[in-house]
Amino acid sequence: MTETRLDAVKLDGAGPVYDQIRRAIRDLVVSGAWPPGTSVPPEHALMEQLGASRMTVHRALVQLAREGLITRRRRSGTIVASPPASHAMFDILSIPEEVRRLGQHYAYAILSRSDGRPSAEVAERFGIKRSERVAHLIVLHRADGKPHVLEERIIHAAGVPGVGEEDFAETPPGDWLLKHSLWSQAEHAISAVGAGAEDAALLDIAEGEPCLLVERRTWNQAQPVTAVRLLHPGSRHRFVGRFGPYGAV
Repeated sequence: MTETRLDAVKLDGAGPVYDQIRRAIRDLVVSGAWPPGTSVPPEHALMEQLGASRMTVHRALVQLAREGLITRRRRSGTIVASPPASHAMFDILSIPEEVRRLGQHYAYAILSRSDGRPSAEVAERFGIKRSERVAHLIVLHRADGKPHVLEERIIHAAGVPGVGEEDFAETPPGDWLLKHSLWSQAEHAISAVGAGAEDAALLDIAEGEPCLLVERRTWNQAQPVTAVRLLHPGSRHRFVGRFGPYGAV
């Protein structure tokens, strides 16, 4: 904390004091004056600076936390939260592009890959026949070094020529498919799930923490192209859909 940061919190004199404090800090966050990761002055410092009671300051900070603008931690104090990633609900997304739009550095790692006929477990999870030949990949996407999305994907070899020779060293599977395959239909589903132990460890979250699971399948006419499960930590993502009376706009 610096004196300049504390002095930046100025009340406008309109309405209850707790709401003035909330608005003052909110405006600093939304304007970018306090970027993500900025330390918010502690309660006692705000009390002294603003002449407010502890209860009043506490109420303002609790509300800001509920709005997702700040993160309160017992040991490390209060910081400005990172904005959740926004997703166009009906688009096929480029995860690298999404991360870069957030102003963060993108990286990914292929955690595992197997080519050939799927296992019984994989076939059941994706609703495919065990006789099909697929590439089965698990990919971890990172934003500024932190786990961002866990991807599990199958690519149908019959529908995507050349997938067997591609190692995805330069381009993640989703973006590679956008450039090297055609699709005419897509099915898209979103559900809320609790993170299992293995997924939680990979995403660096607590087991059982709420996540958003996006499941998508694409076809080119009747030929399946790919099926993917994208697991997003719920606290870091939100999905946005804009539509009119006749569908998406």
